[in-house]
Formats: sequence, C-alpha cells, structure tokens
Amino acid sequence: MSKIPLYFMPGLAANPLIFERIRLDDSLFDVHFLEWKIPEHGETLDNYAKRIALGVKKEQSVLIGVSFGGILVQEMAKFLNVQKIIIISSVKSKEEFPRRIRFARKTLLYKLIPIRLVLSLGKLAQFVLGEKSSNRMQLYDTFLSVRDVNYLKWAFEKVVLWDRIKIDERVIHVHGDKDAVFPIQNIQKCVVVEGGTHVMIYTKYRWFNANLPAIILDSKNLIYS
Repeated sequence: MSKIPLYFMPGLAANPLIFERIRLDDSLFDVHFLEWKIPEHGETLDNYAKRIALGVKKEQSVLIGVSFGGILVQEMAKFLNVQKIIIISSVKSKEEFPRRIRFARKTLLYKLIPIRLVLSLGKLAQFVLGEKSSNRMQLYDTFLSVRDVNYLKWAFEKVVLWDRIKIDERVIHVHGDKDAVFPIQNIQKCVVVEGGTHVMIYTKYRWFNANLPAIILDSKNLIYS
C-alpha cells in the first residue's frame, strides 16, 4: 500500500515547529510541512494560495491546516487534486467567525491594528493565539517566528475579509471547546476536543497522535457535534 501524502500548514505567523509533537506512522503517511511566504504587494488570498499550493507535489494529498492555515488550505484545494482537507482550530466559512471579526469587517477597524506594537511577543500571542498566560511566552517565541510587518498586516486583513460561504464538502473540522479565538458556539459540525484551546495542536498532541490517523483514514465514522 502506498503512503498517504500529508501536507501540514501552521497557523498565522507560526512555523512548522508547532507540529513537532505530532507523531504519525511513517509506514502509512508521507509527511510534509509547508511554510508561510511573505506576500507580494497587493497579492490576493487566491493568488497567495495558488503560490503556496506549488509546494504540494503529490496527487491525492491530505491538507491539514491550523487556524489561518486552515483557511489557507481550503483556498489551496481549489488548485490541487486533494482527497481530504482537515482544519484544526479554524473556520469553514465566514459564517463561523465570532462577532468581533464580523464587526471589524463592517467597520474596517482591522485597518487600525497597530502592527508594530503587535510584533512584541506578548501582544502577538494574544492576537494570534488568544493566549494571555505569561508562562507560555517562551514556548510561543519558538513557533511564532513570522514577524514581518507586511505579512502580519496582510494576514490580519485576509482573515477578516475571508468571504467563503459554501463549505467545501471535503473539509473535516477539528475544534477545541475552549478556543478563545474562534469560540465553538459559532462552529457547526466539528469533531470536538474537550479542553482544547486555539493552540491544542501543540498542547493536546496526545489526542492528535491517538486520533488523527483515524480521522485521515476513516472519516466516515467520525462523531460530530
């Protein structure tokens, strides 16, 4: 049996180290990690997704994206022959955004975000991860490595303005019931991780190591909430 190619996309501003605790059977899965690139001037999310999709070399791959990475892999799938899309701590359409993001879209408040101030690690962790615990700052210093001002400004805007309405039927959604960035009360049809926060791909790695293979291999028997 040939291995299933998996392509992991980290969350906004994060690097692939966020997946370092994930352990999958290398006799079943061919694992690859994608990274953020600095967007070109005026680049649309569609064009950016097409550019990142060039890094997916295998047919019938499974795309796995976290947070904004989950949004991105849904857009990338338009340009690829994929068998499945798994999003973690993310959203499937703009209808799942919390009220504050919808408000920012309507009022254009996202344009007022002080990006240079956000670049301080504590503020970046709060914006990207919904995290306020100071004892985790060193951890986040490791994987929140993309701090280019143009990238962050572009990324915040693309999240807020994401306009997908029709949900891709290939998407499997895994979400934590303690996610502060995308609260679960706004999320429809997902596999719930009890106690999972927005960074559960790292903190709940034991759950993912135990359950992700089945999600990839046999999604027909998943229990959704």
